[in-house]
Amino acid sequence: MPERRSARQVVALVADDFTELPHPAREPVPDGPLGWPGYDAARARAAGRTGEDESVICGTARIEGVPVVLAAFEFGYLGGSLGEGTGDRLVAAYVHAREHRLPVVPLIATGGSRMQEGMVALTQLQRVARQSALTRRAGLPQIAVVRDPTTGGGWATLGAGADVILALPGAQIGFAGSRVRPAGADPAAYTARGQLAAGAVDAVVGEEELRAVLGRWLRLLTAPSGEPAPPPRPLGATDPPATGWEAVRRARAHDRPRAGSYLDAYFTERVAISGDRCGGTDDGMLCGFGAHQGRTVAYAAQTGSATRPAGYRTAARLIRLADRLGIPVLTLVDTPGAANDAEAERQGVGAAIAELFGAVAEARTPVTTLVIGEGGSGGALALAAPGGTWATGDSYFSVIAPESAARILKRPPREVPETADRLRLRPQDLAEPGTARTDDQLFPGTGDRRF
Repeated sequence: MPERRSARQVVALVADDFTELPHPAREPVPDGPLGWPGYDAARARAAGRTGEDESVICGTARIEGVPVVLAAFEFGYLGGSLGEGTGDRLVAAYVHAREHRLPVVPLIATGGSRMQEGMVALTQLQRVARQSALTRRAGLPQIAVVRDPTTGGGWATLGAGADVILALPGAQIGFAGSRVRPAGADPAAYTARGQLAAGAVDAVVGEEELRAVLGRWLRLLTAPSGEPAPPPRPLGATDPPATGWEAVRRARAHDRPRAGSYLDAYFTERVAISGDRCGGTDDGMLCGFGAHQGRTVAYAAQTGSATRPAGYRTAARLIRLADRLGIPVLTLVDTPGAANDAEAERQGVGAAIAELFGAVAEARTPVTTLVIGEGGSGGALALAAPGGTWATGDSYFSVIAPESAARILKRPPREVPETADRLRLRPQDLAEPGTARTDDQLFPGTGDRRF
């Protein structure tokens, strides 16, 4: 079990400085809105133990030089539970963040809503959810740090509702607290690592790294830029393939440059998001934000495998977040196609692809695409920017794989190479129908051709 720090200790852990915001005034009611016997005495004991008069402290701070609004929960005060006073403070903090255009960083440790205040306490979740939604609409990032424990409505609003979720190692995280879970429930599902595996958090970060990681995220997410991201320079072949089958063979070569190499060469630093927030992750889709030539660019990159439904949903989540924050997007296409096994169908692969098509189509921020390997049908096209797609000499893009096309057309295997030529899937072929681009950067001497 990790050490349970107080609210002020965790603030000191991550912040360069901290100035508490004024507390909203509310006329006290004896034993709270329900007149719960002994409630005033319980609050007095909690205040004596912690030195706090509510379960959250809110204020302005700097994290590695970036100004933010912090909301740190004090678990020692009635289990960090949300009551009416907690809601007042959180609302005021979010309003201050919007008025001053500051990102919000909740440092959460809570057992849920406060029973002694009944439905009054429960409805604070609606107040918090509205403030979070208004802040999201205002284009301000929210980065949550989930501590031990983070359960109930605090997880379902401030935690799971954040743009980026960082969890401390060993933290209990879940909607159900430890005393209300079903008998026999797998305890691993309610841990930071379990939630990471389920796509519910972006990273598990140790306390010693937390300030630096938060600083990196904040620097990247608070640097909007309306300019399109330039396509990366090719790391492999710069001569166009002679035939369609050569293009396919180049794209499938084990030694050609992959997404990781392109991202390493393109960004001076980067941070990753993980998971679709629907229970899934896909290692075949790398998503996050990075610094390129001094400005932030979001990225979604396929790694050469068949893309799973969770991969498409994670990419859609990335593009929507970048769009809200005014950050340009770079996508790298490299997949033989969408996963088509029975499990992928059960997980809604068609709906996931549709979600990504929609995210790209609706994005107001510029999206740039580079095809670096296989461009297999709609599973690849969903990640491609209309009118903003380039292709390298190691790539192809096709309505269908040549082997599948030959089978559908009842052609023998020996005719697969000819079928590849018929499909006109080479990078230079794509310029004619207006599907993508080649230019001097990718193929020296070819000029600029959009395809």
